[in-house]
Amino acid sequence: MSTAVVHSLWTTAADPISKIDAPKIEYGQLSPTLIVIGAALVGVLIEAFVPRKSRYYAQVFVSVVALTAAFAAVVALAAGGYGTTKAHIAAMGAIAVDGPSLFLQGTILLSGLLGVFTFAERRLDPAAHGNRVDSFAAQAASVPGSESEKAAVKAGFTTTEAFPLLLFAVGGMLVFPSANDLLTLFVALEVFSLPLYLLCALARRKRLMSQEAAVKYFLLGAFASAFTLFGIALLYGYAGSVSYARIAQVVDGTVTNVDPALAGTMGNDALLLVGAAMIVTGLLFKVAAVPFHMWTPDVYQGAPTPVTGFMAAATKVAAFGALLRLLYVVLPGMRWDWRPVLWAVAIVTMLGGAIVAITQTDIKRLLAYSSIAHAGFILAGVIATTPDGVSSVLFYLGAYSFVTIGAFAVVTLVRDAGGEATHLSKWAGLGRRSPLVAAVFAVFLLAFAGIPLTSGFAGKFAVFKAAAEGGAAPLVVIGVISSAVAAFFYIRVIVLMFFSEPSPEGPTVAVPSPLTMTAIGVGVAVTLVLGVAPQYFLDLASQAGVFVR
Repeated sequence: MSTAVVHSLWTTAADPISKIDAPKIEYGQLSPTLIVIGAALVGVLIEAFVPRKSRYYAQVFVSVVALTAAFAAVVALAAGGYGTTKAHIAAMGAIAVDGPSLFLQGTILLSGLLGVFTFAERRLDPAAHGNRVDSFAAQAASVPGSESEKAAVKAGFTTTEAFPLLLFAVGGMLVFPSANDLLTLFVALEVFSLPLYLLCALARRKRLMSQEAAVKYFLLGAFASAFTLFGIALLYGYAGSVSYARIAQVVDGTVTNVDPALAGTMGNDALLLVGAAMIVTGLLFKVAAVPFHMWTPDVYQGAPTPVTGFMAAATKVAAFGALLRLLYVVLPGMRWDWRPVLWAVAIVTMLGGAIVAITQTDIKRLLAYSSIAHAGFILAGVIATTPDGVSSVLFYLGAYSFVTIGAFAVVTLVRDAGGEATHLSKWAGLGRRSPLVAAVFAVFLLAFAGIPLTSGFAGKFAVFKAAAEGGAAPLVVIGVISSAVAAFFYIRVIVLMFFSEPSPEGPTVAVPSPLTMTAIGVGVAVTLVLGVAPQYFLDLASQAGVFVR
């Protein structure tokens, strides 16, 4: 009897209930991400199989080729109309291929390329034991100051793992603003965050400070990830789906087929409000908006400066892209709920970043607070909730990323016996000792301050104009006041460089290789071109400003 029952159970289970369909993946439209992730995997294999002497050249070559090819793929997709007429949802509903995602991906890839140039710089530090050295620890696993570290330095080891880590981070950042469901968003968040936590710990000089920065970033980043994940769970309970389109339908009340198992919780506004608030909190952490900015100054100061520059530029672009998509595609029906909250966040971010920056004495911390203030300015464009709001944010992110990488690349040049001289007092009289470097840094500072004829002015003007037209005029007034406060400390650094006496034991300005020169040169060129003739790029951003739904 028992055998018969077991046998009948077994045969029922074995019946073919339904065929599992093979997933339909549009490889061509996902090619920018696939190229970068593929190159990152090649980088891991280089670490395993290529002799130590040749790894640096192999990694730099692979990274540059991959990022250039991925950027070419983005341009080809945009030229093929995927940013406008052919915009659609790819990869079984997981990835949106549309104007904003292509524009942001292009910006992230260019930031990554300039980041690779600064990572690969090997002329700034004096040679150690006859070997050229870069900004990264000789052997990341060894304890700072230990015998194994000294042996690694003597043997001329270098941490070439930084390049595949950068590629993995870029790969995650490419998916983050184009994710079209909450799980893809979360996976992309982790894929780009984990390599950044590691990169922050790899400084050659000031190892302990660098490791402390990485631990702070990791712990607070884990908090942010937990908030995001919990918010995703609540939104799933609310809408019965993690797909952006489905959640938007439930929010608008246009959903038709309701799963009976979820009918009890669907449409429960408490789940929606708390879930949305938690996901937005996780994203605001990534863009370093007050009050989620606590990690920024310490991490920017402690991380190797090339990593700081790359992270400050690319993470902001990816995170604001994801925030825009979430608010404009998933939660446009909740505009009256999230706008007042973002108003408050934008105001305290603009004022907090600008006011606290005045008290800073370290150039990297000063730029960190400046980046917090910029997050507030960009939020003003997000709050506009108009097509102009989206395009102004895209333009601002593009302009800001080049200025940031250029500014941090200049910081790597000013050095004394202990490595980079980041204390502001060391920068006194720099304009007399090295007029060109001081002039270039002044251009970047003026762009941060939003002075006319720089990209910063064009970006701020676009964002504030969109905010004013979107009914946020009081926010614009506060933004202009914050800009004036911020201009004070940027101008103060310029005055310090050009109108102070250089101290005899002051730092020297190292002569970089063509790699860093390229990063700084591109930064200056983009800053001036976007400031003098921004119209073409503003048009490009407005063409790219429509989300596919």
